[in-house]
Formats: sequence, structure tokens, C-alpha cells
Amino acid sequence: MKELLVISAIGTDRTGLVVDVTRAILDCGGNVLESRMTALSNEFAVLLLVSGHWHTLAKLEGEFKKLGESANLAISVRRTTERPARPDFLTYSLDAVCLDQAGVLHRLASFFSGRGIDIGDVSTRNFTAAHTGAAMFAVQMLIHIPSRVQIAGLREEFMELCDRMNLDAILEPFKT
Repeated sequence: MKELLVISAIGTDRTGLVVDVTRAILDCGGNVLESRMTALSNEFAVLLLVSGHWHTLAKLEGEFKKLGESANLAISVRRTTERPARPDFLTYSLDAVCLDQAGVLHRLASFFSGRGIDIGDVSTRNFTAAHTGAAMFAVQMLIHIPSRVQIAGLREEFMELCDRMNLDAILEPFKT
């Protein structure tokens, strides 16, 4: 039976970091099911969901402890289980852009959390507007809305929040 392990690793960005991490998984017989990897300033962050038999995960736990020490990485490993199907939730995507201002992500997270809506994935970035040079902030989210929530009412409340925050956003059903 396949088991699951979540691995997070953070270290100074360098060429070959992804090779080192994925080599350890391959050498131990693990399989990467999902991953998120990105450079954050001068650091590189890795988040992986790996599957394997119990003995594979035990080897991985030991290998990642060694890799953390040898490659100067902050590594955390955690066993997990598969998330049960959630047929009573509707998945929506959110894309939003605004002038860069403190608290945007917190206010969005608070809005959804206060309505019992789960956030499944978040990605943000700062950039400079092409024509004006203004500092901008963009966020993309996948949210899981309980089927009991009235989408029209939620959308109206969300648009009111966007108006208050001067946020340009699109909230639509997620298309796989």
C-alpha cells in the first residue's frame, strides 16, 4: 500500500537544488505526486507530496535529514494521508490585481474563512505596472465553497469587498 509524505525544504537559491532534492526521492524509490517550487528573493522553497511504500518513506526521512545537513537546507518531513473526496464543495478560481498595499492577502483570507470557505491554493506576486511604473500586487487562489453557500450572494459580497479595497478581481468556477 502506498503511503504519503509531505516534504518542505528551504535554502539559499542555487543551481542544482532541485536536482539534489529529486535525486534523493528517486534513489529511495519515491514518486513525486505534486510539487510547488519557487525562488523567494535569494531563497528557494520546495514543497512536495511524495508517495511510496512504508519502507520507502522511512528511507526518505533519513535521506532528507542528511540532505538538510549537507546542503544547508531547512527541511521538514511529515507523513500524511489522502484527502477524502469532497463532493459537497464547489471549486472556484480567483484572480485579483491591485496597487500594492499591506494586508490584501489577509483581508481576502479573512473574507473567505469567515464564510466557511477553504483556500486550497494561493500564489501571489509583486510587479511594476508597465505604463505607470506603479507597484502592483496580484493574487491567484483556488477556493472550495460549500454547496450550501449561495454563489450569487457570495459574489455580491466579494465584489463589495473588492470595491472597498480597489481590487480588480474575477471569481469563476474552476476549469480543470
